[in-house]
This record gives sequence, C-alpha cells and structure tokens, in this order.
Amino acid sequence: MRSQRTTGSLLERELDREFEEQPPSRERWRPLSRTHKILFAITLVAYATIIVAVFSTSRLVAFDWEVMKWKPYEHWPAVWDFLNYYVIAGQRGPAAIVVSAWLGWRSWRTKSWRPLLVLGVSLVLLNMSVGAVKIGTGRLGPHYAHIYGSNEIFLGGDIFPSGHTANAVVTWGVVAYLATRWRRTGAGLAAWAGLSIGATTVYLGTHWVTDVLAGWAAGALVLLILPLFEPIITSADERMCRFWSERISPWLRERLGERGDHWTRGGGSADGTSTGGRSGSDQIRTPLPTPRDHRKIPAHAKRSVPIIS
Repeated sequence: MRSQRTTGSLLERELDREFEEQPPSRERWRPLSRTHKILFAITLVAYATIIVAVFSTSRLVAFDWEVMKWKPYEHWPAVWDFLNYYVIAGQRGPAAIVVSAWLGWRSWRTKSWRPLLVLGVSLVLLNMSVGAVKIGTGRLGPHYAHIYGSNEIFLGGDIFPSGHTANAVVTWGVVAYLATRWRRTGAGLAAWAGLSIGATTVYLGTHWVTDVLAGWAAGALVLLILPLFEPIITSADERMCRFWSERISPWLRERLGERGDHWTRGGGSADGTSTGGRSGSDQIRTPLPTPRDHRKIPAHAKRSVPIIS
C-alpha cells in the first residue's frame, strides 16, 4: 500500500506538472518564425505592388480591360446560375453566420471562447484593412467603368480590393487555423474557397482581375498577422471564462435550479464540482486542488522533486 507521504508526493508532482504546462498568458505564444516573417513580407510586397500597379495604370490595368471585353459570363452561360449562388459563400454576412455557428459549437465543446474570439479579431482586422483601401481608392467596377483603359479610381466606388475574395480567404482560413484534426485538409479547402470565389467574381464581371489579386493578398495578410494577437485573445478568453463561472453560472443556477447545472462545466457548480443531484443549501461542494505557484512555496518545505525557477 502507498504511504501517505508517497501519495502526497505524487499529487504534488502532478500539480507542479500541470502548472508548468500552463504558464502565464504572455509567455504561451512564441514569436513568429523566420519562415512566417518571410511569407508575411512577400505577401505585403505583393499587395503593395498591386496597389501601385493600379494607381499607375500599368499593364495589369490593361489586362483588366481585356478580360472585361472578353466577357467570361457569355462563354459558359450554363454555369452562371450556379456560380451566382456559389459566390455567396464569400459574402461577409452569410459566411460569418455559418462559420460562427460551427465555432460556437466548438466553444461549447471546449468550454472556451477562443474560437469565437479568433473569428471576431480576424473580421475586425479584415474590415479595417480592406475597408481603408476601398475608401482610399474609390475604384469603380467593370459594370460602371467610364473610360476605356482607365484605372477607374477616385470615382466613389468600393470595388478594390475584392471584399468577397478577402472575406473568403479569412473566414474559411480561420476554420483551418483553429482545426485540431484534418488541418491540412481544412487548409486545402480554405485555399480552394478563396481561389474559386475570387475567380467567380471575375467570371460574373463584378470585379477586375486586380481586385481579386489584391483580395487574395489582403486576406492572406490578415491570417499571417493573426498569431500576433493570440496573447490578447488568450487573456480575453480567461477573463470571459472567469466572468461566466463567477457571475453567469450562479445566476443560471439560481434562476433555473437543477436545469441551470447543464450550463456549467460538466453539469456541475461554478468551481467545477458536481452537485450530486442536490440543490440549494444541500449541495456539497468539495473544491478541486489547484496548481500552486512554486514561487509561493517556502524554501524549507520538503519536496520529493526539485524546484526549477
């Protein structure tokens, strides 16, 4: 049989291991890797190059007009109806609703607000960055073009870069970003969604080719910069989970009685313990042991494992 000292040492070791695996929020995320920084720099340069090409009415603008004159939607009329509905997958509202529903389920399963917070932060970054360029350029779309060969900027439009394309890249890219299984498959499907929706907008004649190129770059930049916001997302997640357990869960139990327990972690109380079918003052709450900070343990305390500071 295990002695009391041996059992206590094993428990203490498990608590120390759990504490070491969960460092403070500011230390949980490593800086961006060198490869990540290179990809971000290349994408940023490509984005800036496309913007300069549009402003300078370069050969890319001439290519825009050639594609517009070719009128792709007249060459394959059989797929027009399908693609006209398919492009909705790139609209901010419908795509965000579908992805939010799935991420909401993920949040409920993992008892964490992180999936929804990641989506929210990515959409804010997308709207701020793409919206600023749209307002700054004021470009008109192919259907509203006035002068052949013109870049159609500063005319009050909002077509550059393509919002459908950038939103498809970011929204479906977040799904792959948060995937724990089948991440490569999710990344492939997200890439296909971004590429196909961008090409569809060109086929329908709602965007120039340069709009789509800029949309791909803008969406990729949001995904590449998203890891820098992970410490903020983690801190917000911890605060929201703490507020839920300390304020919302007790209120639900008070209002709903035993039914309110289903809204808490594992059907238990706010501190994570089971109520055992009791309600009100008859509930027996036995708090679970929590990891201890080794910096608060006296130096003279006897331990079975060394302390690493």
